[in-house]
Amino acid sequence: MEHTEKAVEVYQLRIWIRQISPQIWRRLLVRSDSTIAELHDSLQIAFGWTDDHLHQFLIHGKPYGIERVGGMSLDDNPHQVRLCDFRWKEVWVYEYDLTDWWQHEICLEQVLPLDPAKCYPMCVAGKRRGPIEGCGGAFAFMALQDEYPLWKVPPQFAQLLLDHRDDLDD
Repeated sequence: MEHTEKAVEVYQLRIWIRQISPQIWRRLLVRSDSTIAELHDSLQIAFGWTDDHLHQFLIHGKPYGIERVGGMSLDDNPHQVRLCDFRWKEVWVYEYDLTDWWQHEICLEQVLPLDPAKCYPMCVAGKRRGPIEGCGGAFAFMALQDEYPLWKVPPQFAQLLLDHRDDLDD
């Protein structure tokens, strides 16, 4: 990837998780000179994920991500690939936990001027708590959500609810 020097801007991104209703989404402000690795970290925090699973970005049909033992091999160093290296003409896909296969869509809403008084990245909007990791993916989460409204339960109690759901059915 070729790096061209240009002024740092701020990308306003809207990210949502596919196949979840009501929609779980976030709006992030990130610097254009941020890397793919930094965007991954921001998404982990924004959705409450623990970074315990393999992930990848699919950008213009090509996978990008951080290699891990037992994971896929990738061509590019995610700590060197910057967001401004891409044209933002299409929606990106961020896949997290390739077993549960959480798929997020990332859309560039607008490009803003950099405000040196602000600290980026920042989450400026969003709806609903991120799904519980390890619950089986979008369809399993939707089934759990119908049976027990876990998205309203504080995270420290969500696993307790899952572990004792048979007790709750009695």
